[in-house]
Amino acid sequence: MTSPDPVEYAWWLSSRAAGVVAFALISLSVLLGLAMANRLVRGRSAVKLHEHLALAGLVAIAVHGITLLGDSWLDPGVGGLLIPFVMDHEPVFTGLGIVAGYLAALLGLSFYVRRRIGAKRWRSLHRWTVLVYVLGVIHTLGAGSDAQAPWLRAVLLATGTPILFLFLLRVLPDESRPTPRPRPEAS
Repeated sequence: MTSPDPVEYAWWLSSRAAGVVAFALISLSVLLGLAMANRLVRGRSAVKLHEHLALAGLVAIAVHGITLLGDSWLDPGVGGLLIPFVMDHEPVFTGLGIVAGYLAALLGLSFYVRRRIGAKRWRSLHRWTVLVYVLGVIHTLGAGSDAQAPWLRAVLLATGTPILFLFLLRVLPDESRPTPRPRPEAS
């Protein structure tokens, strides 16, 4: 009995590694973004770190997809990587991963046009970034070859718990804040 040749699996292993790195970077970016939105972390260095994590995450997402082109078993083709829900392997879960990648690019790169689109619109758009994380988790669990591995489940739990907490802190009403007074009606 011979062992499989690791060279045959190099593309798949590279894509898998890039996917894990992408997930970790996007998770850290979302976590830091929520911490800043909740005013738990402030300062220019936090903004810069958030930006760099997001950009590095986008690069890792690109590497995750591009290296799959060399995987002879999966053989996704360019269309399978660019068009959601058409890949033969787990089409729903890979499709959600592709949608997450597009959203990550759109929302992450929107930072550079925020002055053109307006800060209020940019903040409104940027709130959807949590969806990128959620779609990434669904993609990982549904299409990831390590979905059942304890180490990956630990990573999902370690990132998901604080992200969920900070997200709820952000969206739930704060009872400690005074409620705004209604405006007097003009007569």
